[in-house]
Amino acid sequence: MSTTAEILQQTTTFFSETISQPDIRRRIFSILRNNLSPSVQLNIKQLNLAADTLENAITTTNSSVRSSSLRLSEKLLLSFPQNPFSSFLLSLIYTLCQRPIDASITLLNLFETDPSIARSEVAPQVFEDILLINFLPVLEWYNEQRSRILSSLSSNCGYESDENSIVTDSVVSCTTLLSKMNGNQASELKELERDYEQVLDENCRVFAGYFKEILGNKDGNGVIVPPLVVLEAIHKGDGHHVLNQDEKSISTQFGSKNGRYNPIWTDKGEEQSVKTLSKFPSFFPERVSPRLLTNQRLSSTTSKPSPNQDYSDSEPDNNSCSINMSSSDSDTEEIEVKNIEITSSDKKQKQPILIEPSSFDPAMEDYENQINEDKHADTPPKDFVCPITTHIFNDPVTLETGQTYERKAIQQWLDRGNVSCPITRQKLHSAHLPKTNYVLKRLIASWKELSPGSGNGNGIGNSSYDDILQLTSPDSVISQATIDGTLNELRHAITNLCTSEVLKEAETAVLKIERFWQETNMELEIQKMLSQPPVINGFVEILFSSIDTRVLIATVFLLSELGSRDGNVIATLTRVDSDVECVVSLFKKGLFEAIVLIYLLKPSIPGLLQMELVDSLLSVVSKKEDEFFKMCVKPKAAAVMLLGWIVGSGDDVAVFGVVKRVISGKAIECIVESLESEWIEERIMAIRILLRCMQEDGKCRNVIADKAELAPVLESFVEAIDGERFEIVQFLSELVKLNRRTFNNQILHIIKDEGSFSTMHTLLIYLQAASTDQSPVIAGLLLQLDLLEEPRKMSIYREEAIDTLISCLKNSDSPAAQIAAAETILALQGRFSSSGKPLVRMYLLKHAGFDKTYRSTIRKAQLSTISGELHDTKDEEKAAQEWERKMAFVLTSHEFGLIFEALSEGLKSRYAEVCAVSFVCATWLVHMLEVLPDTGVQGAARVCLLNRFVSIFKSAKDPEDKALSMLALSSFIHDPDGLRDITTHMKDILKGLREFKKSSNVAFEMLKVFSEGSESSADLWSHKELTQQDCSMNGEVLSIASIKDKIFSGHSDGTIKVWMDKGSVLHLIQEIREHSKAVTSLTVPQSGDTLYSGSHDKTVRWWSINKESIHCEQVYDVKDQVNNLLVANSISCFIPQGAGIKIQSWSGTSKLLNPSKYVKCLALVHGRLYSGCQDNSIQETDLATGTLSSIQSGSRKLLGKANPVHALKVHDGLIYSASSAVEGTSLKVWNASNYTLNQTVSLGSEVRTMVVSSDIIYMGCKGGIVEVWCRKKLSRKETLQTGTNCRVVCMALNSNEDVLLIGTSDGRIQAWEVS
Repeated sequence: MSTTAEILQQTTTFFSETISQPDIRRRIFSILRNNLSPSVQLNIKQLNLAADTLENAITTTNSSVRSSSLRLSEKLLLSFPQNPFSSFLLSLIYTLCQRPIDASITLLNLFETDPSIARSEVAPQVFEDILLINFLPVLEWYNEQRSRILSSLSSNCGYESDENSIVTDSVVSCTTLLSKMNGNQASELKELERDYEQVLDENCRVFAGYFKEILGNKDGNGVIVPPLVVLEAIHKGDGHHVLNQDEKSISTQFGSKNGRYNPIWTDKGEEQSVKTLSKFPSFFPERVSPRLLTNQRLSSTTSKPSPNQDYSDSEPDNNSCSINMSSSDSDTEEIEVKNIEITSSDKKQKQPILIEPSSFDPAMEDYENQINEDKHADTPPKDFVCPITTHIFNDPVTLETGQTYERKAIQQWLDRGNVSCPITRQKLHSAHLPKTNYVLKRLIASWKELSPGSGNGNGIGNSSYDDILQLTSPDSVISQATIDGTLNELRHAITNLCTSEVLKEAETAVLKIERFWQETNMELEIQKMLSQPPVINGFVEILFSSIDTRVLIATVFLLSELGSRDGNVIATLTRVDSDVECVVSLFKKGLFEAIVLIYLLKPSIPGLLQMELVDSLLSVVSKKEDEFFKMCVKPKAAAVMLLGWIVGSGDDVAVFGVVKRVISGKAIECIVESLESEWIEERIMAIRILLRCMQEDGKCRNVIADKAELAPVLESFVEAIDGERFEIVQFLSELVKLNRRTFNNQILHIIKDEGSFSTMHTLLIYLQAASTDQSPVIAGLLLQLDLLEEPRKMSIYREEAIDTLISCLKNSDSPAAQIAAAETILALQGRFSSSGKPLVRMYLLKHAGFDKTYRSTIRKAQLSTISGELHDTKDEEKAAQEWERKMAFVLTSHEFGLIFEALSEGLKSRYAEVCAVSFVCATWLVHMLEVLPDTGVQGAARVCLLNRFVSIFKSAKDPEDKALSMLALSSFIHDPDGLRDITTHMKDILKGLREFKKSSNVAFEMLKVFSEGSESSADLWSHKELTQQDCSMNGEVLSIASIKDKIFSGHSDGTIKVWMDKGSVLHLIQEIREHSKAVTSLTVPQSGDTLYSGSHDKTVRWWSINKESIHCEQVYDVKDQVNNLLVANSISCFIPQGAGIKIQSWSGTSKLLNPSKYVKCLALVHGRLYSGCQDNSIQETDLATGTLSSIQSGSRKLLGKANPVHALKVHDGLIYSASSAVEGTSLKVWNASNYTLNQTVSLGSEVRTMVVSSDIIYMGCKGGIVEVWCRKKLSRKETLQTGTNCRVVCMALNSNEDVLLIGTSDGRIQAWEVS
């Protein structure tokens, strides 16, 4: 693998698989997160945000969303220190951005920073296909060293073998070899394994760097020498050895994948096969079935396994079966190795185990005679006791050092920062504990059954059957014979289950027990007999070993039945983590009945989240009940319960994952069916799930509202506990947030009338006892139910609900209660989007003149209805208005406007969120006072809120907040007292009103009121000179432009100056001269982050605008003098030195338009180019099609003076032109759509430049004056004197249209305040 194409082929395959399969992606993310260093873990939020943003880019179908998400996630990751997780995320980002080389290099970074994780967990296939082929000398060296160790071991044990037989043909049991090793040999072999891992890691780093160099050699000209294979950590001689790949060749075949291989674990059945091992197998035993224990006779000699013996693969987990006892117990009796035969493929595997010679016989039928008469019978063997806790093992684990400890004890030892074995003090190479030592665990369980003094009760023997109560009448001999026969059959089945070595016999036993359970009325003693640990362990072994679905279902059924009746059964199952993992694995593989057992095991919430069961749970929920085996708990009910636990976990990521899958998997309707369940717990969990679905994605609300039966929900309210009751209230409150008011009213009627009790009375009682944080939601629902009819004069429900809302608003000690109360009031307005979000703010903005967002939202809501048809919006709007009127009336009239006082308290809060939501509530209620009957509360609203609204209007930076406060203030100006109070603040609010007058009728009407009925908006404006700057040393001011707080001026000597607008002062922050001749044009596109300058030096320059300066990014040679430069998208338009208009693209191509005309001025609007010419003609050119249209025809004069069009502007669909004529200068207004002349007026001065604002036309003239005209009436209002007789060359308005900038021919720049 030495070319870029070959590397990219392998990495691209890996990335494609990872991106297309979310399960693989989530697994890798989890692995990399868990392996981050503690310092990185402290700042994990940024990485998680990047990962979530990347996931959004992968799943979205919107290309613009994907592009922006990728840019954001890349920016987040590049600002974060490099680590394996960030490298992997970047590689996926580069793949999605079509940058395969960058993606591959970033993946190789992962192999450099953490090669062990990269090759074993993240990208093993990439490692095998690209890197491993280069490591053959490493594998050969490892093979030789291992062969040397094992050869000496085999010769010491009397085995005849050569080197190859040990390497590839070994059939010696791993357990037997380990039992024959002395301490030095085992230590040497482990040291070799550690060295092998280190060497692989180092070579991964070296070759990853090599392949990065190959990918970086884009032109292919560089010569890159492959690196040498490095063998480090060989603690002999000089410490390490560098081995060239050509020095050796491999003469033996051996399996290797992921760089991990060790034939000591190779069995005869796996001979000559390639074995994939992501990690080294443990030296020590993991799990052995209790049926592997057989009744062995004591023998003075220990038999050895035959070298030619076949090993069965029927139980792949049983790779080793020896118990390694603690070396600290020097007094322990000598343990003999018993050889256990390996059965044929249809039997369970047996391998050597270590047992005490005088201990016991585990056969079930001999249990009554198994009590050892030895004096040590009641004392546990030392090997059964943890050396740390000094108690009998409950969950023994055997470390790599050979010592066995209680899992919890050794885990605590490691959690305290220790990295060595407590007894041997050898350093542990992995902090992950191995699986439970099941051989030892089963021996301890059997010993407890046989030892009366062990405190575990008697075992199960034949004597236990003698005490079973008769199941039928003892008077019937026939019945008694039948009972005896059945009991004998059951006794035999239990014995086979616990002791049989043949899998088929044990499976048959399970089916017999299951049939016995189904057909017989079970008595307590029989239940106790089946609940004993040996029997439960036998059932568990069936789950591990069997592949028969019927047997597995029967086993799960029996364990579920027993677990539902006896908590000790659950304790037995949960004592060993791998038993629970087995049940979970079977469930995820399709044994859906196992969900009942998982539910009964009641896993912890963190454990439940780690199981990743959501997809399987939803599969169960979506199936019909008749598809399952009849269980003690319905599988669907158990699945809903577990989903409810996950949703209630408080883990936002987990909850969002559940909700996303529930909605995308269309399981909503199936969960809605659980609302009608007879089991109240299932109904409560279904309510919880549906509530979170509506909260996370409100669009599912329509489906729930359409399908849900609310009567069972209301019945559940009586039996539920407080926390569950609040969830029910939240569920009902969310349900009435549909985007159709008539539907909401129908649901409210159902809530009010359904059920066997009074809903309103029950809610009232619950409200009076509820906590402060919960009471606003309850009060809101109660108030809506009360308002279904026309508001009555008195209602205890309404009074209690509104009092609660006001009390919560005033409770400054509980911001959460204030927010909940204000949000409830917003929801009471009654208008919602399709996702259930209140539309109060957008509704108010619409009235204030910002109606685009509101109309867009309403349109989307209409198009997203279930039927797909537009409903009658008039009826819906009428119903919404009627509901809003009733709700506002009862809220504002309560206690003569007491709610305004409460909202005023909320506006004073130091918490921004409380202020924001209280502000919207106050605006809505004050705005509604205009349409409500006058009950005398307007004065209370004015006293409590007017000053707050004025303050917000003056100081708010958000234009929407200013618009809302303006709307609220407009409600007071029609009242004489209100107008009087507002007039005192007129100076503070006039400027803001002028900013809004062009977009809001509310602002215009308020300005009219303040100006005492003035009809013309231009009459409201005045002009005042702010400052003047003398730049005469740079020649004429030929161009001027403004954006935000910066002003740019272009001068005739090629200088560009950058000014900062600081109120009444223009502060020069930069002066730059990169043009060699006059700068005739400056233009700023709408984006506002770039500046273009045109000059007589035949260039156009592109400048980037920074905080304190501008910087030239590119120079375009246009090969002609530039006048009147305009820029749109990828082209520029300007007037050249000669005739015509030149169109220049940034790619370098150009063309000349209208070559027969000498153009004096240009205007560009929406792809249409307007030109005023020397011969007084005005023309329009469509740049897309090249179509030329004439607006005004020119006049050709041979001897007379030309009448050119000096200024041309297009604004609001009208074309304004100023030109000279025989009878004088004139201003003409044309309709841009049909080119008709609307109006013509004569001017007193010759115009050279023009600027048009929303209300005013400014015309700069020859004599140093600026005429101010009303745009709507075309009447002169004012004349501004610049103080010089030179002509006005250029003018510009800032973005707020409150500063006029003027440049003159004598080099002066003036700024005038428009107020």
